[in-house]
Amino acid sequence: MKRLLPFVAVVSVLSSFASFFALAEDNHAAPATIRRLDGSTISGSDAESFAKKTLEAAHVTGAQIAVLNSGHLVWSAAFGQRRTAETGASLLMDTDTTLWAASITKSVFSTYVMQLVERGEFNLDLPISQQLPQPLDTYEPYKFKASAIVHDPLWLTVTPRMLLSHTSGLANFADLEADKKMRLRFKPGSQFLYSGEGINLVQFVLEQRAQKPLDQILQEAFFTPLGMARTGLIYRTEFADDVADRYDLNEKFRSKTQRFPARAAGSMTTSAEDLARFVSALFAGKILKPATMQQMFHPYFVIHDEHEFPLKANEPESAEAPGVGLGYGVGWGLLTHTKFGPAFFKEGHGDGAQNYILCFERSQSCMIILTNSDNGELAFRPLLETILGDTVTPWEWEGYTPSYIEASRKNQ
Repeated sequence: MKRLLPFVAVVSVLSSFASFFALAEDNHAAPATIRRLDGSTISGSDAESFAKKTLEAAHVTGAQIAVLNSGHLVWSAAFGQRRTAETGASLLMDTDTTLWAASITKSVFSTYVMQLVERGEFNLDLPISQQLPQPLDTYEPYKFKASAIVHDPLWLTVTPRMLLSHTSGLANFADLEADKKMRLRFKPGSQFLYSGEGINLVQFVLEQRAQKPLDQILQEAFFTPLGMARTGLIYRTEFADDVADRYDLNEKFRSKTQRFPARAAGSMTTSAEDLARFVSALFAGKILKPATMQQMFHPYFVIHDEHEFPLKANEPESAEAPGVGLGYGVGWGLLTHTKFGPAFFKEGHGDGAQNYILCFERSQSCMIILTNSDNGELAFRPLLETILGDTVTPWEWEGYTPSYIEASRKNQ
């Protein structure tokens, strides 16, 4: 097993000023400490030391971590390697490295959808079938996979809000169905079933209206104006010198990170600091008005399931969910009542990419973890508990417990 290379790019004096001008538009130096959710603090050096030890123990090949307090970046670090050079030397992860964010893309996309809602340009509750000028199965990408669903009367009730909250009844992707066709597994709006297919369907509708690809849309809406220079919905040549390859459970090369085409369900590459820029702007009211944010973070569906991705049929109800008010809004998971106030979150799962973002609204505190490793999720709980002081995440539902991780790997 390769040893995790201990490079850490903590914000220096000069880079602190640069980061804060970009992220917070103020000119104070980065604080020496991170304020945890309970009001206690941890120094940047202690956070660095703990993260390094934790990531090494979990055999995470490379990672970036960013923490925000009061909506501002207060600590950012990079660990391990991003790729192996042709010479065999390890190229180290840094805070500018772009990594595959996987399903965190869904939440960024959904936030854009809420911009359209705010401007009166999109209706979350008008059935999706009424938002296209012709039946779904007449469009080339959907001729085969939508050929069955268009004949289901319940299809006429599926709305964008259901698709973005994972309650439409669609499977994660049509390829998971026996006949590779989209179908509704239950009455839309009545249950939670995670669905990337549904997110991509909303993307398709918006692209038909805009007559341009989603990567261009989000570049213009977010990435360029917010200074997210290391972020794109598709791979760009300017990323080539500092992009993270992805690694498996044994820290062996798995895949290069060059995502095509643009997919709202999960093609975005980014850095932890760029996501910090995004969340900082969200808290500052630069992306959505407060009323629109409140609508996005309103729990459309209250979740009682034991796991987000059940390992077997007929699992019992969650023992964690009621205590934290687990639910789903528009594109974001929600903890509606915790001792630290409401929070929103999103995971990112992919081959050689495990990621997590968690933000608490009252303190505007966030922790963002991006990794280029199948082992990344093994480190999430200790990192969040020790550095951010997060004691409320429903770890079993998220699937971030050792027993769930072991069982899910056996099922793969």
